[in-house]
Amino acid sequence: MEMRRPSCSNSLPRSEAQIRLCPEKFDESSSDDVQRLPPVDGGFQAWMFLAACVMIEALIWGFAFAFGVFQKYYHAHEPFQDSNMVAVIGTCATGISYLSCPLVIAAMIILPQWGRWFSSFGLIIMCLSLALGSFSTNITHLVLSQGVGFGIGGCIAYSPSILYMDEWFVHRRGLAFGITWAGSGVSGIIFPIGLEKLLNRFGFETTLRVISVVVFVLAAPFIYFHKPRLPVRKTVDYQRLNFRFLMTRIFCVYQLGNIIEALGFFLPGIYLPTYARSIGATDFLSSLTVTLLNLASVFGSVTMGHLADRYHAITCITISTVGSTLAVLFLWGFASTLPTLFVFSIAYGLFAGCYSATWAGITHEVRRVDPSADATMIFAVIAFGRGIGNVVSGPLSEAITRGRALL
Repeated sequence: MEMRRPSCSNSLPRSEAQIRLCPEKFDESSSDDVQRLPPVDGGFQAWMFLAACVMIEALIWGFAFAFGVFQKYYHAHEPFQDSNMVAVIGTCATGISYLSCPLVIAAMIILPQWGRWFSSFGLIIMCLSLALGSFSTNITHLVLSQGVGFGIGGCIAYSPSILYMDEWFVHRRGLAFGITWAGSGVSGIIFPIGLEKLLNRFGFETTLRVISVVVFVLAAPFIYFHKPRLPVRKTVDYQRLNFRFLMTRIFCVYQLGNIIEALGFFLPGIYLPTYARSIGATDFLSSLTVTLLNLASVFGSVTMGHLADRYHAITCITISTVGSTLAVLFLWGFASTLPTLFVFSIAYGLFAGCYSATWAGITHEVRRVDPSADATMIFAVIAFGRGIGNVVSGPLSEAITRGRALL
């Protein structure tokens, strides 16, 4: 495998090396200012920033990806059971979070003095949206609150993780992102179980109110640490809003692969429980397939994040792609029993669940071709591409499910 050279010189002190890596984020600073900055790649404040990223990731994406539990409930209860728009709620919650990422990141760059508060604004919007959704009397209310409102708030709250990560982590940036994305894997185990119990016992109204309070209580203590490491610029650096990298061949190739991967990535998580029930699994065992997938993705994300710091992006993408493809072809393709399906869930979670952890390597390779490109904007546009796959995979999964029902 090809080793990837560090993005900044090992001979430099870490704070100075980080200035060399991202000079566009600094105003003219004295050496005394540099010495007063918290250390990168370690130290209490860096780890607390990472803890805040993990918690916010877990709460936003863990809840959004558990929408299947709500979908099953809404289809079975009035006044939503006859609606054909239930799936739109989940698509809006996840799709908007991905697709609006470049816009929110651009707003944070244009309004640097407000960037510190985006997490707080987003958290308030998310919690209010869920609370208002509990008063819904028709499906449109849920689409606007649990779908659109939560998606917008989630993106606003999450974007500081992307914008400030390379201020806190330089040599371990890939590992830091991998640990962050592992948060959604952990919450992907907890949320479905908790939501199902709450919905069955109290209904959707109380469930949404409880979740809005839980999200606020768990996230609020970490908001203080979800902040930039570097002094806030007094002027807007419009050079960071440079989208010329969109026209480079290397970015187009990586983005095309990213969209194609996203088209397939979300399908097993949606379709696995249905397939498990078709071969005789109980409700618990069918849900266990997704639980195992999410659990495996935790280890996959952390491992791939570590590899992304050491090896070329192509090497990391190849490991993820080949592993997940072989799992689909030879494990799920011949899975006629539950044990085989469980093995597939673990293998797919390990290899496919870690794909996002390769994004740090992709941004590095794009910047090698276009050094003027801003790493954060590259990251945001990659997230936009994943959003395209997320939105399109919804109708694909429904078509697959209907096709299975006809067999």
